[in-house]
Amino acid sequence: MKRFLEHVQFVRENSPFYAKLYEGVAKDCEDISEYPIIEQVSFWKANENFGKGVLTSEHKNGIVFKSGGTSGNPKYSYFTAKEWDNFTEVSGRGFRENGVKEGDRIANLFYAGELYASFIYVTDLIKSADVGVSYPISGQTEIAEIVAIMHKLNINVIAGVPTTIMNVIAYLQEHPEIKLNIELILFGGESFYDDQLNVITQLLPNAKVNSILYASVDGGELGFFDASSCENGEHRVFDESTIMEIVDEETLEVIEEENVVGKLLVTNLNRKLMPLVRYPVGDTAVWREPKGSKNRKFKLQGRSQEGARIGPATLYVQDLTTIFEHFHDKFQLLNFQLLITHDAHKDRATIKVVPKSMPQNPQELAQEVVEYLYSERVMFGELLQNNIIHPITLEWVRPEDLESNSRTGKTKHILDKRLSS
Repeated sequence: MKRFLEHVQFVRENSPFYAKLYEGVAKDCEDISEYPIIEQVSFWKANENFGKGVLTSEHKNGIVFKSGGTSGNPKYSYFTAKEWDNFTEVSGRGFRENGVKEGDRIANLFYAGELYASFIYVTDLIKSADVGVSYPISGQTEIAEIVAIMHKLNINVIAGVPTTIMNVIAYLQEHPEIKLNIELILFGGESFYDDQLNVITQLLPNAKVNSILYASVDGGELGFFDASSCENGEHRVFDESTIMEIVDEETLEVIEEENVVGKLLVTNLNRKLMPLVRYPVGDTAVWREPKGSKNRKFKLQGRSQEGARIGPATLYVQDLTTIFEHFHDKFQLLNFQLLITHDAHKDRATIKVVPKSMPQNPQELAQEVVEYLYSERVMFGELLQNNIIHPITLEWVRPEDLESNSRTGKTKHILDKRLSS
């Protein structure tokens, strides 16, 4: 753990946020479990005003991306030029394991612009991987144009979010005269569900469907898909650059046993400017190999209590509390729960709210809250307009209508029922 100790000493000496967070930890402590887990609300609060509370120095070169938040309070992730190169180079080495081969013609259908990272990230990591040929089409391109380009250029690998990929599949279903020679589909950003995979298999029976990588703009490289040993949902740790942990969601104790669910933490040893030490990535997972295994394998189990993926976008608990505060004069909030289900090939989000007393004109107020959510998280409105997600709804409920943790009695603010729906 020498590398970890050197890293964390640098971090606490140069970042005001971490200096305060680690006041109670000895400066020579090598045990990562002795360091507090980042609490996301305070982390992102400290990262406001161009990151001055979190960053270890002034940001003078590199790149900036948006990683969520509301329109009034967006979250930004900062990289130096060297850190971005490290991120894409390490990711590129993992990318080589996911089933791509020399000569593959890869269509990049991830999203570009508005400070989103995925399109640039995938473009750069494919270049760093030095395998296959990248065709940077982008997910914003009209579906008919995407298909035409792929057909003309004989694309055999598609890389994108499942939402975009399913739009391509739907177009091909409507135009059976168009034949694509797709051998591999690489997805990221959200999960594929069985109903979607069945449709793909029917239309493209020779196409394998693999994870492109497990990564996020705030968390960095989180895991790579090893096509020779990983099943759907499984990834391997990037030992060269990260320390991944799974901890109990309630007690926060480290879990080393296999097949025990907990929330996933990342410590990225290459990120010096905007450090991430024991940062909750927003997912739950289980270990699938014993402690000490090289690039230890883990399997994702769904979102943790920080937020929920709805289509290709994430709605955070913090976003909802901010939106509820906007309506404090119209109802008093006692509790809430975000229920996520999946039907008709699309995700559905239902916000269950327990008010102190039933508000006046409850239906109109519920719609007003949802419309305000769309205005604050613009991407959800765009996804709805493009028929990618079901409309978000809000229901007024009683306390007993919310599902709680059977062990602690605490309300689950995120209730993801997609795997069972």
